Amino acid sequence: MSQDWEVVIGLEIHAQLATRSKIFSAASTSYGSEPNTQACAVDLGMPGVLPVLNREAVRMAAMFGLAVGATVSPRSVFARKNYFYPDLPKGYQISQFELPVVAGGELLIEPEEGEPKVIGITRAHLEEDAGKSLHENYDKMTGIDLNRAGTPLLEIVSEPDMRSAKEAVAYMKKIHSLVRYLEICDGNMQEGSFRCDANVSVRPRGQKEFGTRTELKNLNSFRFVERAINFEIERQIDVIQGGGKVVQETRLYDPDKGETRSLRTKEEANDYRYFPDPDLLPLVIEPAFVEEVRASLPELPDAKRRRFVEQYGLPEYDAGVLTAGRDLADFYEAVVAAGPDDAKLAANWVMGEFSGALNKAGLALEDSPVSAAALAGLLSRIADNTISGRGAKDVFEAMWAGEGDADSIIEAKGLKQISDSGALEAMIDEVIAANPQQVEQYRAGKDKLFGFFVGQVMKASKGKANPQQVNELLKQKLDA
Repeated sequence: MSQDWEVVIGLEIHAQLATRSKIFSAASTSYGSEPNTQACAVDLGMPGVLPVLNREAVRMAAMFGLAVGATVSPRSVFARKNYFYPDLPKGYQISQFELPVVAGGELLIEPEEGEPKVIGITRAHLEEDAGKSLHENYDKMTGIDLNRAGTPLLEIVSEPDMRSAKEAVAYMKKIHSLVRYLEICDGNMQEGSFRCDANVSVRPRGQKEFGTRTELKNLNSFRFVERAINFEIERQIDVIQGGGKVVQETRLYDPDKGETRSLRTKEEANDYRYFPDPDLLPLVIEPAFVEEVRASLPELPDAKRRRFVEQYGLPEYDAGVLTAGRDLADFYEAVVAAGPDDAKLAANWVMGEFSGALNKAGLALEDSPVSAAALAGLLSRIADNTISGRGAKDVFEAMWAGEGDADSIIEAKGLKQISDSGALEAMIDEVIAANPQQVEQYRAGKDKLFGFFVGQVMKASKGKANPQQVNELLKQKLDA
């Protein structure tokens, strides 16, 4: 992007709340059921039915508000947002407009490029999801699945504070991590439970007025958010530089072509004819309820990261990786609590071998065949020099395959490290005696040959020699 232009970005993130039932009915919110088997009379707006607000959805919205330093509104109102679309069975969506349940708030982001930055949050409001239009497998027709109709959403609206696609991705990742920490949303983007719309505009650098914005709808991956925004920035600049005007509209991102395309002219709020839903009383939240929610808040990601640095002496990078998800942070702390007094060793293994094995197997952490206690047992054998780092990887692979705990595997496979100085000295003496020419060259100043001698000793010990002791003893004998 040319330095002459500045981009302005705001995100509207839709987080599906992790309630068991829908926001205004008792229908299930579980994923993957047969189409149209989880939409009840209330979700479909049948005559004579009345919506009843799900208290748990309100609690989750309040948790989010408190976590971002927002105000949990003592009084908020549900409104009808009127529009006609095949997957909206009632002809309106119950949402919140003028008085949302959460107002204000902010979030600190740390983008890959640039300095940390505070992003303002305008509001977060409760609403029901629509159904889903299905276009695949239908020739010249559209299928409608209403299972999602009535599923509770928390729409989180940011201020237009982001100035690059990287900042937008950093903000979205931070919200994603936060809602999962709070356990109010599973964050599953493939299933549509966490997605966002991006409002993008450009303006000449130095201009105070915003440019005309377009809205990029239903972006459901961090990669697509970045690509869609970057494409849209270049498209808008090209339009303006070509003498045209950017049209306020809704656009879709086509990941196969890597481009955005027009969907419809952007509606204004008055096009939806919002009015208070006559079937729902105003939502009144008592101070005691807010304090009850506040007391239930877990340690939040930023606070946990700072504690990991201070308590465990970890580098900022390690602490950031380990606290990106609450489950991984909890697993790490369980390993540290049960293992040797070496928090950095535990961090290296949790971030490295353990996370790598999970990713390779495509497993969630709770499905890991190696528990925190089992991994701690392995780390204890590394710390007390029972096994070498190389041997530890072999033991871990066997543990992952379900062959037992670290001690039984070490015993069964004969992987115990040789740390007996007498036995090691005998091996070293044999290696030195068998390589007089290399000894002479080393003592003449060819220091790189030291690695050769280490390798010969490790070979003689079949990899079981304690590398640290080998290095120390070899140094003494060769320099003698």
